[in-house]
Amino acid sequence: MAPASRYIFRLTTRLRRAFLRRPRSTVGAAALVLALVLWAAPAAHAYIGPGAGFAVLGSFLVVVAALVLGGMVLLTWPARALVRSRRRRRAFARSRVRRVVVLGFDGMDPEVAERMMAAGRLPNLAALATRGTYGRLATTCPAMSPVAWSSFATGTGPGRHGIHDFLHRDPRTYLPTLSSARVRPPRRVLRAGPLALPLGKPSLSLLRRSRPFWSVLGEHGILSTVLRVPITFPPEPFPGLLLAGLCVPDLRGTQGSFTAFSSAGAADDEPIGGRRLPLSASNGAYRGVLPGPARLADPGGRPAEAPFRLVPEGEGAARLEIGGRRLRLRLREHSEWTPISFSIAPGLRAGGMCRFLLRSLAPHVELYASPINIDPERPALPISHPPAFAVYLAKRLGRFATLGLAEDASARNEGVLDDRAFLEQCRLSFEERRRMLLASLENLRAGCLVCVFDTTDRVQHLYWRCREAGHPAAGEAQSECAEAVEAAYEQADGLVGEVAARLGEQDALVVLSDHGFTAFRRGVNLNAWLLREGYLALQPGEAGEREWLQGVDWGRTRAYALGLGGLYLNLEGREAQGVVPAEEAAALKEELAARLAGLRDDETGEVAIARVFDTARVNPGPYRDLGPDLLVGYARGWRYSWGAAQGRVAGPVFEENVRPWSGDHCCDPELVPGVLFSSIPLAAGPAQIADLAPTLLDLFGISRPAYMQGRSLLPAAAGGEGNG
Repeated sequence: MAPASRYIFRLTTRLRRAFLRRPRSTVGAAALVLALVLWAAPAAHAYIGPGAGFAVLGSFLVVVAALVLGGMVLLTWPARALVRSRRRRRAFARSRVRRVVVLGFDGMDPEVAERMMAAGRLPNLAALATRGTYGRLATTCPAMSPVAWSSFATGTGPGRHGIHDFLHRDPRTYLPTLSSARVRPPRRVLRAGPLALPLGKPSLSLLRRSRPFWSVLGEHGILSTVLRVPITFPPEPFPGLLLAGLCVPDLRGTQGSFTAFSSAGAADDEPIGGRRLPLSASNGAYRGVLPGPARLADPGGRPAEAPFRLVPEGEGAARLEIGGRRLRLRLREHSEWTPISFSIAPGLRAGGMCRFLLRSLAPHVELYASPINIDPERPALPISHPPAFAVYLAKRLGRFATLGLAEDASARNEGVLDDRAFLEQCRLSFEERRRMLLASLENLRAGCLVCVFDTTDRVQHLYWRCREAGHPAAGEAQSECAEAVEAAYEQADGLVGEVAARLGEQDALVVLSDHGFTAFRRGVNLNAWLLREGYLALQPGEAGEREWLQGVDWGRTRAYALGLGGLYLNLEGREAQGVVPAEEAAALKEELAARLAGLRDDETGEVAIARVFDTARVNPGPYRDLGPDLLVGYARGWRYSWGAAQGRVAGPVFEENVRPWSGDHCCDPELVPGVLFSSIPLAAGPAQIADLAPTLLDLFGISRPAYMQGRSLLPAAAGGEGNG
């Protein structure tokens, strides 16, 4: 139970000012401490991870012990707080700042930002650049959010933090696995015929290697609050507060799966990112079933279900009855977060939450249910550190999205949400995070606060088509989204102004993005090219239409593509059915790189692939082998195709992109740098995203750890490391 006492102490010492300032929260504070104790104890504790089921343990004595220890911690916290206060005073002796606030706007592009600043549309960012520093920020190779934000956090490249893509591949099965987290089943299982009941918790671990800078700060007595930074799930213990970001799963164990219901009898065709299910009419009402997480120990893996009833009430409204709750839905308006409970085993329920949207009442009734988010008031798995931090935020600010991909871009890309509904969802998500940020800043007297906002990235993915004449998907653009990208930048600029107004002379503000953006006009299917050129072969009778390379003849395949920009050799001794001898690997990589670099689109005649990178050279380190052997740097306007994203081999090598998802950044990293603003002067010269961690440590007077590859950007006269 040592973790329980540590968590309670950290929570009470870190948040006591918030509770003391708000008398109305006194009862809530006690409830949070109790919730924390119950969380630390494994009594009736439901736990889920990506691809994992729930597991249960029960012990009355453990609960009693947890309560006793919790009481002891509360009684002794004044003495512990005094010790920590002295340690903090020593920690800040070399610091050049009292507080540092880091705002991350995923995907903010320098060309867009610079043009809007010149037009006077981003006054707060322009003022920050004038009084401090502005420059372009080199991203990682590849230019993907999980890779770049991991480099931001750790000050290292992919070869040292081990995140090379959203997906990695399992060399034993050739199937994709989530790159950020791994779930192992419980060691002990009770078997009864076809049933297998876990007797322990699954093992959930973060796969990002190297230590983030906030952990190093905490080691030196400087506390941080980290909000929604990607690749922080599951949360790692450190002296501070953290709410996990990108790659937090939904309650189904996916990275976000919507459900669309229709009285027209929609088929369950499993579109990318969700399901389509029917509504059945009965006595003027409509009935449906919302699928949830998998039932515990169900041999068929069937999901638990939450039946509901939808009753049209006229005047563009309907009543939704689900789980004993009644909601009044207005046409084309998102509901509030609605708690939903699923029975996953006799006597055991798993709770989540979702928003509903009444899409239509005529000629067909259509209802959208967002991905089932983990409920922050009663988390079914650890989404924060300490675990009660998420509960505290929800009690103080209201429920909020916990899914890593909070904005449901898949639903818009599939036509389940229209532009108006999606942009409103983005606004709601941004506002939730804004309140969270400002509340945390109010509580921060000294230390570091980091918060990442995703809406700039999501909006550019869906509405880049509105910015470029002749884009293949431009025909879908509506007048209300003509300036959706610019509006997202102005929204970010307004937040920068709010934060800057709350900072003093001893505070620093840093604003950055992980990468920029460009158009996605045409797609490239590397596996189709490999098949055409004889590097990949299919089994007899296969057409290459199945997902995730099923049907590939591995005995005759020398190379394959998986993920969002990587190409692997089918290496002997590494892959389960590898055929390429180790001594031939280097030559094959050179051959593939030479043939792909400068590859021209068959239809347009333009260059589709600018460069091809050898991972071992661009991303050296102990974890370089976790990534692909080659990384493809697409030219501006090209990206992997939608078929390639699903691991399909069939189809053309090149195809036009007509989906709303019309902008991207998975291309040559030099084409999509990010932005870097700072209220304090930084050294001249090119900056890389891995430089941020050493720079933030330097601001607090802490030397860069040896494992960090980045450098401090503080001028040599001001910083301990300068440009060295």
